Amino acid sequence: MSKPVVAVVGRPNVGKSTFFNKIIGRRVSIVEDTPGVTRDRIYAEAEWNGINFGLIDTGGIEPANEEIIPSKMRQQAEIAIDMADVVLFMVDGKEGLTNADHEVAEILRRRAERVILVVNKIDTYQMPDDFYDFYELGLGEPIAISAANMLNFGDLLDEIVRFFPEGESEEDEDVIKIAVIGKPNVGKSSIVNEILGEERVIVSPIAGTTRDSIDSPFEKDGEKYLLIDTAGIRRRSKVNDDIEKYSVIRAVAAIERADVCLLMIDGAEGISDQDKRIAGIAHESGKGVIIAVNKWDLVEKETNTMRDYKQRIYKEFPFMPYAVVLFISVLKHQRVGQVLDAARAVAENRAMRVPTGKLNSLLQDAVMMKQPPSDKGKRLKIYYVTQVGVKPPLFSFQINKRDLMHFSYSRYLENKIREAFGFEGTPVKFVFREKGEKDEL
Repeated sequence: MSKPVVAVVGRPNVGKSTFFNKIIGRRVSIVEDTPGVTRDRIYAEAEWNGINFGLIDTGGIEPANEEIIPSKMRQQAEIAIDMADVVLFMVDGKEGLTNADHEVAEILRRRAERVILVVNKIDTYQMPDDFYDFYELGLGEPIAISAANMLNFGDLLDEIVRFFPEGESEEDEDVIKIAVIGKPNVGKSSIVNEILGEERVIVSPIAGTTRDSIDSPFEKDGEKYLLIDTAGIRRRSKVNDDIEKYSVIRAVAAIERADVCLLMIDGAEGISDQDKRIAGIAHESGKGVIIAVNKWDLVEKETNTMRDYKQRIYKEFPFMPYAVVLFISVLKHQRVGQVLDAARAVAENRAMRVPTGKLNSLLQDAVMMKQPPSDKGKRLKIYYVTQVGVKPPLFSFQINKRDLMHFSYSRYLENKIREAFGFEGTPVKFVFREKGEKDEL
């Protein structure tokens, strides 16, 4: 099952990004005392009492004038409702209740199932006189916090995990789930239609799921697939920042559900920062990745165009040198048939297990070929390695001192494992335990 998702919504400058950063334990979102500064990373993994969940930091609701207030309110509320298992509606305890808060609350009361009202900037245990005004929003008992001081975070997190849905049915493990992701207008819907239309194997297209995607289960050559189309991203505004923000948020839920992510890129337009953001989420979520460069028919060709373009992709996506790259044209029906074959291979690699004996034999050879690093006369020793998980493959190394394991040597070991066993298309993850420590996985 996929992890629950929590979305934080509210007006600009109520403290959403500060809260986001405190919860995940590091600065990710930009924090500045100016409305509307959240632009880049909006998703991260979080954990409370052993329960993992995804946390989304949305940009603030920014009504520019009276005419567009309702539409802007609906945009932000719809994103939160579509995406999240739990919506945190954050308001400003210092500023007090506003008309904008009432507008959002009305939408959430009508459409959301699980909403927690969070009153931020309450820096003491003494409630301000107007605190009880927030009951007017009709969203239950407000929870007072201070994001800056992490006041009352424990009670809020307890309430969040209490709201997580229980008893949801497990999805069929035999089905290869492929999320078609990417920014708008790169051909996501077109490739879904091409794959399904060619084979005439649509079984039950299900529109309007809780993740606002379109699920299309089908079979081919005895293999079960589920295509998750995220192309429901609508151009609700002419502002590019809004379009990009929505495309990332919608991609998150599809990625969480998937085994393999098919990242569509516009070959004629080139690689954008938005492509990198979406790819980064897939990588951090441990999903298999296929990068499909669409509209290849529009790219002017020379002798080594495909090779050079692939090198550029790996340079622009240095965190995923394992990704499978395909050059396709949905319009011209070029190489689309390779997608399912690649997805099946990537899913198999993501579930691959390597025997411990083979791993340690490889480790011995790798250490002999390249001596581990040392610092101040102390050299890294690697005693043992074993694979402790799949989807993605997870390897546990027992070593003498964690601080001696440099990133470059870790990457060297990863390259050796990939050379020996493949793992094309899937990330692999390492954990390093000092001698005597137990794996807590």
